[in-house]
Amino acid sequence: MKFTPETYKILDEPMTSFIDSDEIWDYINNTVSTPERVREVIAKSLAKNRLSLEETAVLINATDPELIQEIKEGAKTLKQTIYGNRIVLFAPLYVGNKCSNNCTYCGFRASNSQQVRKTLDHDELVAEVAALEDNGQKRLILVYGEHPQYSPEFIAETVRTAYSVKKGNGEIRRVNINAAPLDIEGFRMVKEAGIGTFQVFQETYHREAYKTYHLRGKKADFDYRLTSLDRAQEAGLDDVGIGALFGLYDWRFEVLGLVRHTNHLEACYNVGPHTISFPRIKDASMLDMGDKYFVSDEDFARLVAILRLAVPYTGMILTAREPAQLRTELIQYGVSQIDGGTKIEIGSYVEKEKNHDLNKGQFRINDDRSLNEIIDDLLDQGMLPSFCTSCYRAGRTGEHFMEFSVPGFIKRFCTPNAMLTLAEYLEDYAPAETAEKGWKVIEDNMTDVSEQMQKSLRERLERVKQGERDLYF
Repeated sequence: MKFTPETYKILDEPMTSFIDSDEIWDYINNTVSTPERVREVIAKSLAKNRLSLEETAVLINATDPELIQEIKEGAKTLKQTIYGNRIVLFAPLYVGNKCSNNCTYCGFRASNSQQVRKTLDHDELVAEVAALEDNGQKRLILVYGEHPQYSPEFIAETVRTAYSVKKGNGEIRRVNINAAPLDIEGFRMVKEAGIGTFQVFQETYHREAYKTYHLRGKKADFDYRLTSLDRAQEAGLDDVGIGALFGLYDWRFEVLGLVRHTNHLEACYNVGPHTISFPRIKDASMLDMGDKYFVSDEDFARLVAILRLAVPYTGMILTAREPAQLRTELIQYGVSQIDGGTKIEIGSYVEKEKNHDLNKGQFRINDDRSLNEIIDDLLDQGMLPSFCTSCYRAGRTGEHFMEFSVPGFIKRFCTPNAMLTLAEYLEDYAPAETAEKGWKVIEDNMTDVSEQMQKSLRERLERVKQGERDLYF
């Protein structure tokens, strides 16, 4: 039976029926993982098919080190097949940290009297965006605390401001949003401002665990948050991102919760999430939470590989919460987007020095390399750093994006567009050593572009060298 919003109305059931804790635990506790079954599931994923909950549980329950390595190798192969060598780069920009919620794991929580509260005004926001453009950023995610001040009108205005800032060859071409869930009219309003992806993280998909962490505020309503992206879809905002905060509950449950959420969005709207995020709590003791559900580096690498195999065509975001060495490893297992040059204190991009004040940020940053340092490291690995925004701007979103991404066709656009945006960075911002390295990597990756497209790509790369910007396929 295909579940749609109308189905739930007919059944007189809440929309949250798609998350059933007993069902998820049943898969975890009763799914058998034989070597043959694990290999069957990996093969299905390598054929670019999304996995079911049972099939994902097969991978989760594989504990033999050799099988875990096969899962990682499968994820690495799949990632290369669908995404090639490109890694999309972005920067988070915190607009305001006022918050009405009291979430025990968050530095912005209302009860945190040590937090310095700040909301950027218009001029401060312009200065922050200009500073990011000076570094070569083209993609932002604007982040807001959950507070009445940060209304849809306010969010839409900050989005328009970010797009309006032009400095030299610098401009922001895609603004994504991480903010409180909105009603349908609110989602329509921010969509009209030209946003890309709207992210809402459920944090934990386990209802009872959710109650223990969310003590006050609108976020304490599990159901309202869980159905937020249904409202976004009803509003016509079909580019959405989901996520879980690993460390709040058993990681195996959260992986299946993310897959179930993906299945739900596809079943109801024919559009899965554009991205999945999986931030990890690393300082639980400091947050007075204990380490019961702490996710080790080993398990974290496993779950990233499993998620890549479970949803082959969905972008996966790994943040600067993780240290550089681990980020380098996890990129191989399926990560397709990372942030670079990240600062999370309000108003900190205009400051030249690194200053991670825990009383001014939401959490601790563990990879504080500059954007160019990250690009340089990616180039050393033969990767293609990308600032591409072409799919969104060419209308390849929602169902149209799924038509390209599910069969793996999106790589036809991703690789050449990654090269074009990297070329812009090399010409406008990179030190000479990075530029030399970058042009070599572009040439080395040219074999991933069809012969038919290579001629047009080389012509556009020359136009970039001559000063043209914003060329894409």
